Amino acid sequence: MASHRRPKQPSRTRVTVLTATAAAAVALSSQAAQAAPSKKDVKSEVDKLYEQTEQATEKYNGAKEDQQKLQKEVTDLQDKVARGQGELNDLRKGLGAVASGQYRSGSIDPSVQLFLSGDPDTYLEKAATLDQLSGKQADQLKVIADKQRRLAQERAEAASKIQDLSETRKALGEKKDEIQGKLAKAQELLNTLTAKEKAALQAKENRANRSNDRVDLGHDVPASQRGAAALAAAQSKIGSPYVWGATGPSSFDCSGLTSWAYQQAGQSLPRTSQAQASAGTRIGMNELKPGDLVLFYGDLHHIGLYAGNNTVLHAPKPGAAVRYESINNMPFQYGVRV
Repeated sequence: MASHRRPKQPSRTRVTVLTATAAAAVALSSQAAQAAPSKKDVKSEVDKLYEQTEQATEKYNGAKEDQQKLQKEVTDLQDKVARGQGELNDLRKGLGAVASGQYRSGSIDPSVQLFLSGDPDTYLEKAATLDQLSGKQADQLKVIADKQRRLAQERAEAASKIQDLSETRKALGEKKDEIQGKLAKAQELLNTLTAKEKAALQAKENRANRSNDRVDLGHDVPASQRGAAALAAAQSKIGSPYVWGATGPSSFDCSGLTSWAYQQAGQSLPRTSQAQASAGTRIGMNELKPGDLVLFYGDLHHIGLYAGNNTVLHAPKPGAAVRYESINNMPFQYGVRV
């Protein structure tokens, strides 16, 4: 008669080992999937990083503009302080000559002791009460006192500006590090692609650049000669590479291209896209004419030039060249007529 033994159940230890092994296999499988993201996922993440890079770039541009402005203010104040100190020294020399003459004659007028005390404000208060000064002496001493007060104020202002400059330089360095970090991260992601996938992405980018040869700009007429000249200047830079922080003439970021183009047309624009957004009259999409500025994204971190027929000419992103694109490729906010 056949035996009907119940199959032996696996021990608790064996179950635990099997469970752990299965979990490890799932984890390894998951890690492998994460280590080899799809081309679509990589492109999406890289595009996101490039957009964040452009946001940081416009903040960097603003900090750099602030730095240049502050540096000029500091230099001007330091020059002013140096001139004021020279004038004060000349005034003191004149008063010192009077003191030396009186000393040799055996007596120093109380008012001349001001030169030795170095505290004209206190002395003037006492002298005015005691009526110790002649009219000419009082005028000379008041000039010195006023000069010292102004000099102290200018020194304090210069010190404050120097502190602001130091903080701005720090912010500039932080933004630079942020930009370089995001670009490095984007490159790391691109390096996970196969050679074939990289070639496909590059081919797509090349097609986008070559599309400039076939673009239909319609028959829109610029609103002004200045807008026409700015657009023509930007068109002469089609194919120039996007480089963050660049303002031409061989490479550009988005606001660098628009500011350079308008500069060629004889119009100065602020450095950043956000500041350029207030450089003229705001207009809607249906009012756009070639040469008008076009702002994108809620924080206005991207800008280009309207070229006609719902097309914008801009410096798009890292790794791309100055080119035409549909205005609908990005979230349009409004236009600005300079």
